[in-house]
Amino acid sequence: MDTRRFVAAAVQLCSGSSKAENLDKVETLVATAAAHGARLIVLPEVCLWRGPRPEERSAAEPIPGPSTERLGALARRLQVYLVGGSILEVSDGPRVYNTSVLFDPRGDLVASYRKLHLFDVDIAGHVSIRESDTRAPGEAVVTAVTPLGTLGMTVCYDLRFPELYRRLTFAGAEIITIPSAFTFPTGAAHWELLVRARAVENQVYVIAADQVGRSPTGMVDFGHSMIVDPWGTVIARAADRETVIVAEIDRDYQDRVRRELPCLTHVRSFLVGPRDGG
Repeated sequence: MDTRRFVAAAVQLCSGSSKAENLDKVETLVATAAAHGARLIVLPEVCLWRGPRPEERSAAEPIPGPSTERLGALARRLQVYLVGGSILEVSDGPRVYNTSVLFDPRGDLVASYRKLHLFDVDIAGHVSIRESDTRAPGEAVVTAVTPLGTLGMTVCYDLRFPELYRRLTFAGAEIITIPSAFTFPTGAAHWELLVRARAVENQVYVIAADQVGRSPTGMVDFGHSMIVDPWGTVIARAADRETVIVAEIDRDYQDRVRRELPCLTHVRSFLVGPRDGG
């Protein structure tokens, strides 16, 4: 089994407010990705339930819980690493966490990451959202060592904070996943620019799986899921619909990029802190 070169996939969805329907759709599209040879598959943000913000607490689940059990069973059945996008996780307080989960081919939950940065914006005439009204931020930077490479886990709005991606890279990340629900106005202006920048500056593969179309809350999501290589080249891009995209991850190529343009070795540690494992 080659762990230096393999196929990865991003699944693009338009998730609704029915968990059962969303899970059925997820299973179909993940199976499609696996049929194309994908061994690492990434789902979008809030892929299992999207609905009115006042209902988020009632829709949230513990982790592990029923939905993660089903996602784990899917990973086990297809023998893939599966980043379960993100799901709403119950907390001890009134707000919920927005949590990305990673399953290995045995179906075990091997990592979970609570979104650090909350999308509180008001762009006149376009977007007005306060995630912090119903969601609590996480507190930890998360990487996961796998035979396919070390994965760094992020979610959506995190994309605008390069210091997180540098921390992940210094913690060993070779592939960074970005389950997202990027809104159309900000997506059209910044999505590709930011995804490619995070790949270039850290010389990592980036798998950015986005929601597409109109959500149950009325917001329109940008789509354009993509996979970007360590040189910043978009090696797979989704059409404007629910779909699966695949591309080859070549870690030998990544090593060559890092060797020939060794900018990561030139980082001045006083600017970003020591390489302390994240």
